[in-house]
Amino acid sequence: MDNGDSLKKTVVLCAGAGGIGHVGPMAELAEAFLNHGYDATVVLIEPPIASSDSDSTFIDRIAASHPSIPFHVLPPLPPPDFANSDEHPFLLVVDLLRRYNEPLESFLRSIVPRARLHALVVDQFYVQAIDVGGTLDVPVYTFVSSGASVLAALIQIPAMVAGRETGLKELGDTPLELVGVPPMPASHLVKDLLEHPEEAMCRALADILTRSMGTHGVLVNTFESLESRAVQALRDPLSSRLSVAIGQIVLPPIYCVGPLIGKGSSAKDYRHGEATEAERHLRHECLTWLDAQPERSVVFLCFGSMGALPETQLREIAVGLERSNHRFLWVVRTPAGRADLKKLLERRGEPDLDALLPEGFMERTKGRGLVVKSWAPQPEVLRHCATGAFVTHCGWNSALEGVAAGTPMLCWPLYAEQMMNKVLMTEDDGGMGVGVEMEGYAAGFVGAGEVEAKVRWVMDAERSRELRARVAARKREAEAALMIGGSSQVSLVQFLSDVETIREHLGK
Repeated sequence: MDNGDSLKKTVVLCAGAGGIGHVGPMAELAEAFLNHGYDATVVLIEPPIASSDSDSTFIDRIAASHPSIPFHVLPPLPPPDFANSDEHPFLLVVDLLRRYNEPLESFLRSIVPRARLHALVVDQFYVQAIDVGGTLDVPVYTFVSSGASVLAALIQIPAMVAGRETGLKELGDTPLELVGVPPMPASHLVKDLLEHPEEAMCRALADILTRSMGTHGVLVNTFESLESRAVQALRDPLSSRLSVAIGQIVLPPIYCVGPLIGKGSSAKDYRHGEATEAERHLRHECLTWLDAQPERSVVFLCFGSMGALPETQLREIAVGLERSNHRFLWVVRTPAGRADLKKLLERRGEPDLDALLPEGFMERTKGRGLVVKSWAPQPEVLRHCATGAFVTHCGWNSALEGVAAGTPMLCWPLYAEQMMNKVLMTEDDGGMGVGVEMEGYAAGFVGAGEVEAKVRWVMDAERSRELRARVAARKREAEAALMIGGSSQVSLVQFLSDVETIREHLGK
């Protein structure tokens, strides 16, 4: 053992340049380490692409909600020239992250004199940091901010596409029989993994998936009972078909430590005077509006930090909501203008609601509807007793927040792995069974009639009774997982014990 045993044990979590869907749960994981007596620091890289938020940055919001966690932003390096490069922006970011290894190593070495660097936890897409941990001879772990099912599915893709003369795109909606997950339409995989195996993006993603499994263990933002089929496959690959499906990948231990979601501030009863006037003033306007609505009467629509729908789609949603005659809270962001990744990532100003939504819509729905520009405190909204349903883009954080709040979901996936999540969320047999799909998402357009029909259906307590019962059961399971002796708490304790064992083997 080293002479640093008397020093405070520090876990450093490297979020890289990930968005709120990665940094948020990693900050919650850091809080969990604090609760177990460890110090924790989250290392960030200044986003190389301007945030699309027009309000304060998501980093500011996360840091403010976790005052006990130190957030260290590495000294900025010159960002890639996205505008004048023919390369995919993701590949440029991968190269940038590699260049950050030197300042990351310098920061980690600066910790050692005053603390004991206990372990390094790196985001699943920040695999470059794994090399730094190896240089410092520190146990390195991967943090997966998505679910176990998506992880199980994606790690099978490199072996599936290896040696193919064509990509998986030609399979269309053909269901893929992947180990640990329900049948998955090929078209629902991450888009770039559908391309030819030799395409740069396909190769880069396959390499990242493989490298991210080459650590001492994988921490996953989920809980066992939510994704038991996938967790079982991941934890026992040698005795299942998964060992064949993943080819050369050797899986390390898997630790389910979720749901790692924002706790919000909804514990106080703002309706009955428990909060001070100052606390009321600091609350977002939409929460005050929700206070005045009947219980479970409001449909909440929010499409994530990058979910910018085109103007034509926004107008269809507006028409559908108005015809439904139900109360709604809707977060609207400025459209990106065109389906171009660089454009989607640009900073956009506040939306002009009068220009984007049908004429007279705001006035006609005044009182029963509220449209919020750009951002709302989603965890608090979902936990509010007035919220009765959630129209979501199926980002994993949003899915977990909906589960933890016991809110039934209408699933409208947009990009990345969200269509995979949709399959898992809507499948009752082998899936989570917490939502129903909004038909039309696969073609890129959901009509007003579908919006009206699904909102009416989900808000009808009798018609959606079975869905609500399943979501309520999942909520209870999520609460149990985080309790002392619950599956996620046990898994986190096992992780900390395993780190100690590995450090002993390393002579630390």
